[in-house]
Amino acid sequence: MDLEKPAGGPAAAPAGEGCLVVAVRVPVRIVVLVLVVPVRMVWDALAVAGRFLNDTVLRPLGRALLWVGRAVFVWPFVGLWRYVLVPLGLALAWLGRVLVVLPAVAFHRHVLVPLGHAAGWLYARVLTPVGRVLAAVGGAVWAGVVWLGRFLVVVPSVWLYRWVLTPVGRAVAWCAGGLVWLVATIVSGVGRGLYWTARILLVLPALAVWRWVLVPVGRVLAVVAREVGDAVGHAWRIAGHVSLAVGRFLGTVLRWVFVEPVRRVYRSVLTPVGHVVRDVVLRPAAEAARAVGRAARQALAAARASVRETRAGVRRALLGEPAGGPARAGRKPQLTHRREPTGPEARTLGSSTTALTKD
Repeated sequence: MDLEKPAGGPAAAPAGEGCLVVAVRVPVRIVVLVLVVPVRMVWDALAVAGRFLNDTVLRPLGRALLWVGRAVFVWPFVGLWRYVLVPLGLALAWLGRVLVVLPAVAFHRHVLVPLGHAAGWLYARVLTPVGRVLAAVGGAVWAGVVWLGRFLVVVPSVWLYRWVLTPVGRAVAWCAGGLVWLVATIVSGVGRGLYWTARILLVLPALAVWRWVLVPVGRVLAVVAREVGDAVGHAWRIAGHVSLAVGRFLGTVLRWVFVEPVRRVYRSVLTPVGHVVRDVVLRPAAEAARAVGRAARQALAAARASVRETRAGVRRALLGEPAGGPARAGRKPQLTHRREPTGPEARTLGSSTTALTKD
């Protein structure tokens, strides 16, 4: 809706618009604006709810139903086609070729072809001369029948048409033309009378009502309908701006009431507390656990080495030196190279190793 007046006043209105248009436009736009704003706001709310429902419920549900449909309908049929129907079709094709095609080819080659050659020889040597004789006899008989038909049927029919049917047909056509002219004259007179009666009693009053009543009323209704349509369009656009402003206001209120406090609590309270817990509790606990694990692994390695040396000494005492001499008996176990820890881990490991050595 245009809230500003035109620069030239009422005289600056578009050409062809009278005082009725100007008088109808403003009240209609105000009423339509009041009626359309709630509808537009409800429409925008429903659109937002529908978009949210589509993104969170309908689209995942559709994807799940699509997957279920593929698993239930598509994949079984694909497997049936690929692993059942295709091999069965190939087997049937091979059986058809072996049982039908090859016997048919052999039957055609060794039975039908000799029979066809024999039939061709019979036709050329026997049937052709007999057919020629029968054709000559039939031609003579047909010529006799044609001659008899001409003199017994055609000539009398031509004479009857020329000297009997043609004069009678002309007389009947002349009588029918006169009767048609008489009927057309009567019908034309009656039609003209009915035409003028209907025109005077129906057409002229209807034309007067159309020209002096319906056309002015229609123009007024057209102006009102056009203005109502323009008003609905302007009101819908203004309601869209109003709805956008209300939505932004509600979004701002929700952000400052819920989102900002939660964000500030997370940033100002939970994040420092989490860092303190991580630096004071979790990291020392993890380092201590790693140090204990390394010490336990080293203690187990030392125990295994001691057991291995004890077992070798008992074997030497009971069985003597093994084959290969002292070099084989004195071979030291291979140790895997490990990464040397640095920093706090090295200090913790060193203290644990010193304690184990003293023990």
